[in-house]
Amino acid sequence: MALNKSQKDEVVAEVAELLTSAKMTVVAKYQGTTVKALQQLRRDARNNGTRVKVVKNRLVIKALQQSDAMKSADTSSLEGMLLYAFNADDEVAPAQALHAFAKANPTIEFVGAFDSTGTFMGAEDVKALATLPGKNDLIAQVVATLLSPVNDVTNALSGNLHALLDGVEAKAVA
Repeated sequence: MALNKSQKDEVVAEVAELLTSAKMTVVAKYQGTTVKALQQLRRDARNNGTRVKVVKNRLVIKALQQSDAMKSADTSSLEGMLLYAFNADDEVAPAQALHAFAKANPTIEFVGAFDSTGTFMGAEDVKALATLPGKNDLIAQVVATLLSPVNDVTNALSGNLHALLDGVEAKAVA
């Protein structure tokens, strides 16, 4: 169903809002993906705060031009049947959601991504982002690294204390 001018303006305004509020917008080809699979992708992506939309490329380009920060963004790669994954909370989440979905549906292929400043990253950079651990995983790794020396000292003191008590016990029995 074709959109009239006012509906297109609404779509452009919505996409412009999503682009400006998103920390990362990942662009991917979806040609050959079934509607049922795209619906599943939307549900799966929603779990990590990512919103997936299929929008005509020229409407996305208009939305990019409405934002001062993104006016100069490179739009030469926006060709063909593309979907856009937006996330306002996490830079890596949209790439991870699409990457996880692409494992089961190889018809999804990264094209690139826009960051919040309008810089366009290529497909290889997005693939590298998709394989990074999530924000919570990275925080857990840092906390574990910071606690490691404390645990080592505690274990060393505990071992020495047990050895001392065993020595005292041995003298008491003898």
